[in-house]
Amino acid sequence: MSADHHHHPCCGVSTDPQDYFLTRRQFLNRTGMGLGALGLASLLDPLNLVAAPADAKTVVANPLAPHAPQFPGKAKAVIHIFAQGAPSHVDTWDPKPMLTKMNNKTIGTEGGVAMGSPFKFQPYGKSGIEVSELFARTAAHVDDMAVIRSMYTDIPAHEVATVFMNTGSLRITKPSLGAWTVYGLGSENQNLPGFISLRTGGLPPGGATNYGSAFLPGSFQGTSVNTQAQNVQQMIQNIRNNYVSKAEQRRQLDFINQLNSLREQNLEKDAALEARLQSYEIAFRMQAEATDVFDINKEPADVRAAYGNSQPGKQLLIARRLIERGVRFVQVWHTGWDHHQDLEDRITTKAGEIDQPLAALMADLKQRGLLDSTLVIWGGEFGRKPTKDKNGGENPGRDHNAKAFSVVMAGGGIKGGIVHGATDEFGAAAVKDKVHVHDLHATILQCMGFDHKKLTYRFNGRDFRLTDVAGEVVKPILA
Repeated sequence: MSADHHHHPCCGVSTDPQDYFLTRRQFLNRTGMGLGALGLASLLDPLNLVAAPADAKTVVANPLAPHAPQFPGKAKAVIHIFAQGAPSHVDTWDPKPMLTKMNNKTIGTEGGVAMGSPFKFQPYGKSGIEVSELFARTAAHVDDMAVIRSMYTDIPAHEVATVFMNTGSLRITKPSLGAWTVYGLGSENQNLPGFISLRTGGLPPGGATNYGSAFLPGSFQGTSVNTQAQNVQQMIQNIRNNYVSKAEQRRQLDFINQLNSLREQNLEKDAALEARLQSYEIAFRMQAEATDVFDINKEPADVRAAYGNSQPGKQLLIARRLIERGVRFVQVWHTGWDHHQDLEDRITTKAGEIDQPLAALMADLKQRGLLDSTLVIWGGEFGRKPTKDKNGGENPGRDHNAKAFSVVMAGGGIKGGIVHGATDEFGAAAVKDKVHVHDLHATILQCMGFDHKKLTYRFNGRDFRLTDVAGEVVKPILA
């Protein structure tokens, strides 16, 4: 043994950490192949047993480093406001005068009783797009918006459709839209996660699958933050280490990285370990930056007043602060849109929670020069029927409808002041320029600078993509 190796003074055993490491090849050479190899294979991460994507080396080195898109994309960031529960399109963004005319009469092949919208629609902006009074403040910005009135999905069940809207998958667990976005573009801020999911209270239907990374490296999954909490320590659990000083944390991380970087015996770097180390690094750096970015009291009083003193107001203000600091994808959960009864009162309350903050967000992004580079999306997982829900009694609501709903988009890459597609005269089904969930996802990726067919990741021997084997870009809404 060479003289420069360190030995324990008592027994002469080497204390160099590198002497305790073996590569897989060295291990197999020393222990034999056959059954030993089978045992080892069961211990290894299955992800490492299949071919890695072409750019795996850059992903492993620093998965959140900013990457150039496939082509110049106008959107650099996304704010997705998820109206979970399925808002009624015929009461918000899709006016149906014939439905009002046929109120309380039998319509459609199912023989339901028509329920005309109790809300007034009127034209807004230079474009003259008709919007419900429920969104009167947001409608003031309609000239910057594209209203897709011809959305449809596959299954009108909340949990399935919610996960489908977020991942493009009905059956197996796949990466979320936010995870694909960060995988493709990285993040502009290395002190915060690239993808943050803002919620109030418990997990949404489908849980963490909605913002997970599935078979993509863990660095790309969303970090869930409960904005209902009073301070950052409660919002992000374990953000502070109460037992070890920052200096000691830094020393420990540096030591782990040092062990991981040992090369004297041709040590192989493990992608899963690299991802874990990356998450530790982000968690360490977040301690300072997260405390600042989630504190909306640092905003001027007039800005806070514009967003309103509500949970959605707080969420959208935080979303703007995150985007401003280079976070790539922010999802805002606004739950409670499942109105089977008492629609008139309940949807008035629910829309009232988001209308002022959403209008404030549009104005704020525009004033700061961020709207052109930020894609803003509002919508739910499916729509509602034009007929009265039989369970509603004297105060009826509307039942689920997978055949028609509306999604509103604005900002980066979107042509403002336009309506795309149409439903039938009652709003029961999309009939013109229909847009499936896969089409919506393809269009979002297009705005970010990606051909949805070419943003892929190899897993289990095949290339996967967000849009599966479908999806067409909705070109008429692109700027």
